[in-house]
Amino acid sequence: MSMSRRFAAELIGTFWLVFGGCGTAVISAGFPKVGVGLLGVALAFGLTLLTMAFTIGSISGCHINPAVTIGLWAGKRFPAAEVLPYIIAQVIGGILAASVLYVIASGAAGFDVSNGFAANGYGAHSPGGYSLGSAFVAEVVLTFMFLIVILGSTDKRAPAGFAPIPIGLVLTLIHLISIPITNTSVNPARSTGPALFVGGWALSQLWLFWVAPIAGAAIGGFFYNWLGVEEVTNEQLARET
Repeated sequence: MSMSRRFAAELIGTFWLVFGGCGTAVISAGFPKVGVGLLGVALAFGLTLLTMAFTIGSISGCHINPAVTIGLWAGKRFPAAEVLPYIIAQVIGGILAASVLYVIASGAAGFDVSNGFAANGYGAHSPGGYSLGSAFVAEVVLTFMFLIVILGSTDKRAPAGFAPIPIGLVLTLIHLISIPITNTSVNPARSTGPALFVGGWALSQLWLFWVAPIAGAAIGGFFYNWLGVEEVTNEQLARET
C-alpha cells in the first residue's frame, strides 16, 4: 500500500477518534438530564478505535496515535523511516477534528472554549484535581498497557481477525480509569487538537501528553518484544536442521 494512502488512512482514522471521543465529551457528556457521562465518553473513544481498526487496519495498521506508532517501532513491528509521516498525518487529523468540533459546538448558546473543550490537564485542570506526578504516572502506565494489548492481540500467534475488539475495549477501560485524572490522553494527537483551541494552560501542559504517552508506549514496545520472543530449544533446532 502506498504511503499516500496510508497517510490518508491515518489522518481520517485520527480524525474519527478525536471527533468521536472528544465530540462526545464536549457535546453529549453533560447534556442536561440525559448526558452520557463518563461511561459514555469512555465507550465513545473505544468504539471509534474499534470501528477504525476494522476499517483501516488493513490499509495503515490503524495506529491513529503517535505513541502507538513509536511503540510499534520499539516493538520491531514498524520501520523507523515511516514513523514521522505517520505522526504528521495523525496530528493533522487531530487538529482537523478539533476544528470541526469547534465549529459545531460554538453554534450552541453559552458555549465557552475556556471550559476545557475536552483538553487534557493536570493540577487545577485535572477533572479530579490530580497532581502532575499522578498524571505522569497514569499516562505512562496506561499507555504501556495499551501497547501490550495492541502488540499481543496483533501477534501472529493470536487468533486472526479479532484484534480490534480487545484494542477497542482496552481503550474504553483506560478512559474509565483515567478520565478523572487527566481527561485521558494516551495519544498526543488527541491532546494537541483541543489544546490548540483552548490555548493558555492547555498548551503549557501539552508537553506531558506527548512525553508520558510516548515513554509508556516505547517501554511497552521494548517489553513486549522481549516478552513475546519465542525461545528456541536445542531440540527444536535439531528438528529443524
